[in-house]
Amino acid sequence: MSIDHPDTPAPAGTSRPPKGSFSPIDIAIRYGFLALLVGLVIFFSIYANGFAGPRSAVFVFQSVAITGILALGVTCTLVVGGFDLSIGSVATSSMMLSAYMMVVLEQPATVAILACLAMGAFIGLVNGLLIVKTKIPDLLATLGMMFLLVGLQRIPTEGRSIAMGMTLPDGSTAEGMFSPLFLSLGRHRFDFMLEKLLPAPVIFLVVIGILVWGFLELTRHGRLMYAIGSNERAASLTGTNVNKYKIMAYMISGVLASIGGMLLSARLGRGDIASGTNLLLDAVAASLIGFAVLGAAKPNAFGTAMGALFVGILLQGLTMMNAPYYTQDFIKGLVLVIALVFTFSLSARKSGSH
Repeated sequence: MSIDHPDTPAPAGTSRPPKGSFSPIDIAIRYGFLALLVGLVIFFSIYANGFAGPRSAVFVFQSVAITGILALGVTCTLVVGGFDLSIGSVATSSMMLSAYMMVVLEQPATVAILACLAMGAFIGLVNGLLIVKTKIPDLLATLGMMFLLVGLQRIPTEGRSIAMGMTLPDGSTAEGMFSPLFLSLGRHRFDFMLEKLLPAPVIFLVVIGILVWGFLELTRHGRLMYAIGSNERAASLTGTNVNKYKIMAYMISGVLASIGGMLLSARLGRGDIASGTNLLLDAVAASLIGFAVLGAAKPNAFGTAMGALFVGILLQGLTMMNAPYYTQDFIKGLVLVIALVFTFSLSARKSGSH
């Protein structure tokens, strides 16, 4: 049985596309998502009044920032062949913890921030250990952690959100307050096009996105993580400490989720137990849609950022067109399915070409 290697001369009477060329189908698969993104912007600009205005862009940027940060954490777990379903509950727990530290315990912002980062890293560590030591499948381990955190974050306040001046379970009144420095993390806007339009969380997303992209694409550790996700056994045989990198991926995911939760807390000025409900779905959608960007067919930071932007534009446009809220999840799911069709169509064509 012979294998037709790409460099083998084609038999007489047959033709092969020149090396480096793409068929129309390849081009559609590779650039179809970006074309869809541009088309979506044009469509909403025409049919949704005010969508093309600067205020609409601010709302898109704000929603993209937190979703994108969480999605980058999911991307790191996808790279090693895992999946983190606990990110939404980690973000909500971080939001509640930061509010509890400042409003109830009257701690400064720096202590609250460090506590949230430590909590995210610890939860990621526990997730990683459950997966690599007890061999619990990643979906089940992180799903269990999600339910654990959903219950745990409600216990200190008996299921109530945390706000300044709230009545505590013992009947006393919370005397602490959110630090202005902490609130600025989610509310400050930088000058953009002669107006203060660029929310601070967007800067966090850009910086974190660049760091994650550089780590995964340019460092030896990132390449080893991709190798683990591609073929864990082969990576292990080359001497790679597979367990260490898997645990590290989940710790990165936990820390990024905690950052997203703190930014949401800073933006709202309260610890709202219901605000993180859609974070998981949006972050997972963004990270999986990223597979289809530029035909990457793999988890990657740039694709995830574009996926988050797509989700943000889609939701903002639908909201401005007064689309019923109950249709939004359906449309997000439809877009995700289309993106995955692009992804696996490209993968199948790549496999068939070798």
